[in-house]
Amino acid sequence: MNEILLRRKNKIILEAGSAAKGDDCAIATIMKNVEALGYTFSQALTERLRTLDRSGLQSFYRELLPLLKKFAGTDVDYRPMYPGFPESVMEEDWARLYLNAIVHYWSGGLLYPYEEKNERLPLFDTTNVKVLDLGEEQDIQEIFTHLCQSKTALSQTDKDDLIWLFEHGNPVLPEEIPHKENAALIGKLYMEHAPCISADRLRHYCKTATDVLRLITAMSDGDVSLAQNTRFRSFRRRERRILMTLLQDCGGLEEDMLRYKNRWIRIGERLHPSEYGGAQFGKVVTAFYKLRNNIRIETFAGKVAEAMEARDDRTALMLLKERPGELARKLDHLLRNTENRVQVIEAFRETANRVSTPVLLQVREHFLCRNAGHEIRVFFPKGNVARCHYIKNTLPDMEKVYCDSIVEICEDALVGQYAQRKPLGRVYLSEEYKRYVVPFSQRSASKALKAVTRGSRLPFSERTKAIRAFIWWTNVGEGKDRNAPDRVDIDLSAVLFDENWQYIEHVSYTHLRSNLYRACHSGDIVNGGPASGAGVSEFLDVDIDSVVQYGARYVVYQVYNYTKQKFADLPNAKFGWMGREHVNSGEIYEPKTVEQRMDLAAQSTVCVPVIFDCVKREMIWCDMNLTLNGCRDQCGGNNVESNLTSVAAVCYSMVHMAKPNLYDLIDLHIRARGKRVEEKENADIVFDTDSGVTPFDMELIMAEYL
Repeated sequence: MNEILLRRKNKIILEAGSAAKGDDCAIATIMKNVEALGYTFSQALTERLRTLDRSGLQSFYRELLPLLKKFAGTDVDYRPMYPGFPESVMEEDWARLYLNAIVHYWSGGLLYPYEEKNERLPLFDTTNVKVLDLGEEQDIQEIFTHLCQSKTALSQTDKDDLIWLFEHGNPVLPEEIPHKENAALIGKLYMEHAPCISADRLRHYCKTATDVLRLITAMSDGDVSLAQNTRFRSFRRRERRILMTLLQDCGGLEEDMLRYKNRWIRIGERLHPSEYGGAQFGKVVTAFYKLRNNIRIETFAGKVAEAMEARDDRTALMLLKERPGELARKLDHLLRNTENRVQVIEAFRETANRVSTPVLLQVREHFLCRNAGHEIRVFFPKGNVARCHYIKNTLPDMEKVYCDSIVEICEDALVGQYAQRKPLGRVYLSEEYKRYVVPFSQRSASKALKAVTRGSRLPFSERTKAIRAFIWWTNVGEGKDRNAPDRVDIDLSAVLFDENWQYIEHVSYTHLRSNLYRACHSGDIVNGGPASGAGVSEFLDVDIDSVVQYGARYVVYQVYNYTKQKFADLPNAKFGWMGREHVNSGEIYEPKTVEQRMDLAAQSTVCVPVIFDCVKREMIWCDMNLTLNGCRDQCGGNNVESNLTSVAAVCYSMVHMAKPNLYDLIDLHIRARGKRVEEKENADIVFDTDSGVTPFDMELIMAEYL
């Protein structure tokens, strides 16, 4: 419970002791030790510690230290090939570096270059510490409630926390769960853990046949986004009866089931609907019969398509007004293919207040940027794998008056819906919020030190002179045999592009350093060692000023699994980076300087975690996976040389995509239910990057402000 609370709120629950006088010496010692990991204590937590005796403080420290080490990354050994990195690699001659690598390869990754480890200078970098505060039981319930009430799909980390809190935290469930995928997960947990579960409670979460399909998929441990097929399990008779009852209560059953016809036919083989006869579940039995026998089912989408094909705008709009969300998603198409644009806009105006707020925000952003002249359009298909698709933008420009009308309607509808929520009072909103993208979907987000939405742009300090990225991993199994199939070889690379995304240079295991751009790789390690061992690491430094000085702009870090196991199949694999002011002071891995760290756990062998814009001095969060192109075998394997074209295209897409930002979202809330103030001290609620509600409070934003 404290691990979840620490990770999400920087808080810890600590029961008060009975000590009459606190042991200040012991408390100061604990605080000094955790400061080395980048943390300190708030006044409230310090006062609570003063109620504990020496034994209680020792117990607190023994519980806290492993958690903080895990968050700081010091629970594992970051061991590079060259202990004197970066100096030893930058100063060594090319021939020696080459021979060292060959010997390491010949030994299957067991032999390392001999290098005496010189005493390193103490860390000179100025760093900030995170403040740990005192938590309460209500914080746990608040986390659970926010996750349940999220209006977007949860990440795997969110799901894991939700499951743990459901099973151990005795939380109170909300009556409604707005997002269908999250509702399916809660429904599955109910089915598994409630002793006398009936369909009554599940009716709140399953109102359509597709909702029931998501529930069945969740019960079968499948992809509840329905982007991938699922192998459906067999169900107990009690479960089958509940599922049949839920389906019987659904409206528009046949049409909804037709959307996923083949899946429902396979589910029918598990539910055995014909066993129940037609008395109690006649509607369900009939629907399955029609699907199996290809009997025609009239659909809403078919009616709309028929009307639009016949240029019958009046009929099409009448139909779409029955489903405002569908109308909102088809607005651009309708406006491009009708002469009655005013009629389309008025239809949207009449129904906009019934469109969900996430859809309204995205429609607003689309029409705000409709004529921006972007060369490409970027799409993120739903599913558990983070990949973006991009196509050439061939949309003709649209008259500004129509775009402005749609934007105005969306804003009025959003303000109207937000005004129905409780007042915010006086609000301070930081301009920095403009850097952060609204979290519409986190289903494929990796577990990270900070929860950040793809496309967000985080500035790095003016003190930061170099970016030091790192990876850490182990083998799949316990063996070290160089020919063993469980050997894992992960490679860290960085590619430099100019402002037009033309390739400049790269640094990787094939090219350890660049004197021009003052970039340096710590050496290629090809064996992660036993899964239960210390693991191995690669580091890669890039000097920011030299990148700009010599005409480059973007630094794209990439991680490749050369041995081609998917990251999801690896027991241990992490990526992260540090902002370093003095690269030759302190240890190679300094937890206090770590800006971000993430688990590599995607169904992919290539990951592009982050882009650094060295001109604007900001990082652009990607957390994207790549599909290998066809040249990888000819180019020598799964590496940076094999994927330059794909990397440039994906990164160009990320940098130029248009997504709603958190500043505009909160500004709409202020217009609806608050009053803006210019000073934090005068505010009832603060939205900033380092205090109040931060962009990293993802579950709160997804639940309360979308």
